[in-house]
Amino acid sequence: MRYLHVDVFSNRPYSGNSLAVFPDSAQLSAKQMARITQEMRHFESVFLARDPAGDRSRHARVFDLAGELDFAGHPLIGAACVLHALHGGDETETWGLKLKARAVDVTTRRRAAGRYSAVLDQGPAAFLGRPDIAELAAWFSLDADDLDPDLPAEVLSTGLRYLMVPVRGDALERARIAQDLEAPLAAHGAQFAYLLDATALEGRHWNNDGVLEDVATGSGAGCAAAYLRRHSRIGDGESVTLHQGRLTGRASQMTISAHGEGQDIRSVTVGGEVAFVAEGHLRELPA
Repeated sequence: MRYLHVDVFSNRPYSGNSLAVFPDSAQLSAKQMARITQEMRHFESVFLARDPAGDRSRHARVFDLAGELDFAGHPLIGAACVLHALHGGDETETWGLKLKARAVDVTTRRRAAGRYSAVLDQGPAAFLGRPDIAELAAWFSLDADDLDPDLPAEVLSTGLRYLMVPVRGDALERARIAQDLEAPLAAHGAQFAYLLDATALEGRHWNNDGVLEDVATGSGAGCAAAYLRRHSRIGDGESVTLHQGRLTGRASQMTISAHGEGQDIRSVTVGGEVAFVAEGHLRELPA
């Protein structure tokens, strides 16, 4: 089975967030997809299958090392750029990607050999509450003074439910997850946490046990865009660059924007560049 290795949210290989894309994987079961993802050891892998709706439409399934995700940002952006490289005829193309939970559109652009860019429309944002968590800073090995006093912690979703945690100063550099956060986050209606320095426009995200840090989190970046717009830190439709991955040695840049006012954020976009790194074939599929 053919696959391509791309780096997302970077304009050069060996930077950004790596991804394995399987462009023709209709015959695989979910168990096989999970096993392949664990074998490849990328943060996530994406598996595509043709859709009868048309040549520019695909079914997509995204897996991380723990299992299947309802939604993700960087795999969809990387997958769309692979589709453009394999099947795109024009400089700009739009691809419809259908996940189990929702469908999204990704617009791609060819920039040079092995270099593409893409913009993912994540749709509207849902604001789900502002929990008052006394021990919030301690979850990340921080002090209460490290939290931004001008911004609230807030749960919101543009596909996955994130607790946005606003920090300031050098808190991002010092942050570490001190305990498994899956149950505490679930108690407040969130699936994941995203630390955001709204002044520096930089974020960090780990899996909930803190073992792995994500290089660039497209789903979290969408929530960051909606959050920044709601709190008037970016303008209506203004595009800004959100940074992530610097502290992993793989600096990444995500272009984000949000359209709307207050809690009425009607559309959120996340985009970035994609660099092609390698192509290969699996010699054998898992049982």
